[in-house]
Amino acid sequence: MNSPEKITEQDLHAYLDGELDADYRAEIEAWLADHPDDAEKLAGWRTHKSQLHTLFDDVLTDPVTPKMEAALARPVGRTEWRTGRQTWWRSAAATVLLVAGIGAGWVLRGEITEPDREDFVRHAVSAHVVYVGERRHAVEVWAKEERHLVAWLSKRLKHKVKAPYLADAGFRLVGGRLIADEGAPAAQFMYEDQAKRRVTLYTRRTRDNGDPAFRFEGRKEISAFYWTGGPLAFALLGEMTREELLKLARSVSEQLKP
Repeated sequence: MNSPEKITEQDLHAYLDGELDADYRAEIEAWLADHPDDAEKLAGWRTHKSQLHTLFDDVLTDPVTPKMEAALARPVGRTEWRTGRQTWWRSAAATVLLVAGIGAGWVLRGEITEPDREDFVRHAVSAHVVYVGERRHAVEVWAKEERHLVAWLSKRLKHKVKAPYLADAGFRLVGGRLIADEGAPAAQFMYEDQAKRRVTLYTRRTRDNGDPAFRFEGRKEISAFYWTGGPLAFALLGEMTREELLKLARSVSEQLKP
């Protein structure tokens, strides 16, 4: 264990998935004992993996319909999958979303229409699960560069977006990131309170700009409110009660009115 390159991320993924023999597992465990950063990274992956299973295993047991088979048979473009460039949890999230979304009639390619709202939330939930547990890499752009973050995301979504002010409710902006949502850009803003609870606001473009009413979806421990405002769809997610999240959603919606 003299070289820091000896244990790679691929090795850590294999360790997490139980693919190594006893001797190599022991070697990696010794490495982790001496490298707390890798140990923390592995713990985060384990949490993400567990949460994704908890959230979506029931969906993956649904019967495969002819519509799903036809969609899965469609050739995948080079930009949709890039071998070796995705960590296991991004690939897992993409797989879950593909299967679950197709089963519900997922036809998102650029904008959201009425039948696709549930799938929009499903994607928002997956992004929440993947990033909310991160500490060092929770966001791409931190709150100290909020102006740059908002300008960048507005440019990518081709519409002005903003990070709502939630400090009065006890949540400060952590930062945000750009997310690929079925080949179209989406934005995620993350907030945190003093108890380290986090909520995320997920948004992307939509054709359905006539219904600003809140809709609620609860999946296991995660609550989500979603709605539309102008050309954008929004989803606010957090591990809290429906009533708590509704208060935040009302504040966010009021600030984001077109």
